[in-house]
Amino acid sequence: MQETDPRYLNPTAIIDSDHTAIRAHATKTIHGTNDPLDKAVKLYYAVRDGIWYDPYYPFYLPEHYRASNILKSGRGYCVCKASLLCALGRACRIPSRLGFANVKNHLATRQLLEFLGSDLFVYHGYVEFFLEGKWVKATPAFNRELCERHKVAPLEFNGREDSMFQPFNLEHELFMEYVADHGVFADIPLDKILAAWRAIYGKDRVEGWIEMFERQGGISGHDFSKEDVIKS
Repeated sequence: MQETDPRYLNPTAIIDSDHTAIRAHATKTIHGTNDPLDKAVKLYYAVRDGIWYDPYYPFYLPEHYRASNILKSGRGYCVCKASLLCALGRACRIPSRLGFANVKNHLATRQLLEFLGSDLFVYHGYVEFFLEGKWVKATPAFNRELCERHKVAPLEFNGREDSMFQPFNLEHELFMEYVADHGVFADIPLDKILAAWRAIYGKDRVEGWIEMFERQGGISGHDFSKEDVIKS
């Protein structure tokens, strides 16, 4: 196997792949297989459908992305879910790293677009696994139920081909458009994410979100699963 950066196998304070709960969940998920590719596929589906996508999850502290916390809460937005999948991969000794991109969401909810003030998702997160001698992208953000509601085919992953957002939904309407690539990282680049959010969404808006979460004990009061799906 091609040598990879050891950072992509080691735990961090956020990607806590050595946490007892992470290791136990990884072991349970990959039960019955010794093949790294099969392990990665099983981990992908466990995170895609086992962790509910919530774009209103807290975002401003390292603990909001800590893999063991995401596993415990059972929800999170794309970067949170990528953090968990990355940790599970490392727990299975699969070299795993995080990738980030800006994506334009053409099919969102009215409430989310109003909340963000934009249809641009800044620092969308995904995972890259090193499998069969190459890096393969895996995007576990949207669970099956959410995809069905937005009339988008659930994003599949076979371990050999990149799993990236579809440009169109099932009705051939624009869905996701990649507009910027921020590269790959061994850990969550929280400072970069927050700086980019303040630059794009506005400092006052982001600080308002933080104040809301602090005031409401980390709860947004929004239920994304019940919001009005619209075209941007």
